[in-house]
Amino acid sequence: MSGTTVPAFLEARRSIRAFAPDPVDRATLDALVEAACIAPAPHHSRPWRFVVVDTPAAKGDLAFAMGERWRDDLRDDGVTDDRIDELVAASYRKIVEAPAIVVGCLTWDGLDRYADEHRQRAEWGMALLSLGCALENLMLAAADDGLASCWVAAPIFCPEVARDALALDAEWLPHAMLLIGHPDPAYIGRTRPPVPLAALRAFR
Repeated sequence: MSGTTVPAFLEARRSIRAFAPDPVDRATLDALVEAACIAPAPHHSRPWRFVVVDTPAAKGDLAFAMGERWRDDLRDDGVTDDRIDELVAASYRKIVEAPAIVVGCLTWDGLDRYADEHRQRAEWGMALLSLGCALENLMLAAADDGLASCWVAAPIFCPEVARDALALDAEWLPHAMLLIGHPDPAYIGRTRPPVPLAALRAFR
């Protein structure tokens, strides 16, 4: 790569929440998860777990549980009841209307354990960075397959709530989710603003 040209396969990934109603078949979703699983990870581990949520009941359970937790947080922040209802309802629709959701979870599988909190926190941080790499792999694979995706960070604010809503193993802690679907034919992506390299990058 030369100059500041971004490769086309990276440009193809966009955050898209406008989906056609068509389902995404599970073989395709499995292929996307497989792409996620070749991401780099600490100690050659596989600390991530992926939960594909594509049934109305499971989507509804996840949306409701996280929405109620967010409602409590918003109330504690002093947000008005009308605004809370508006925000929670929009969040609920976003989740239940997505054709499929891939929830990215972390476990301690393959990670080192330390007696001190500082290194233990750093170890978990490495796994979290690795999950980000895995989810980017998944989104790039989705774009390459003509699918739309959108990263939603909400589970990191309530991992236990999301875990319990999906009846997952106690050690599977959700930290992010991707909305996946066929893009709405009417969707038109916004022009990306230029990257302000001078403000974001330094050479030493």
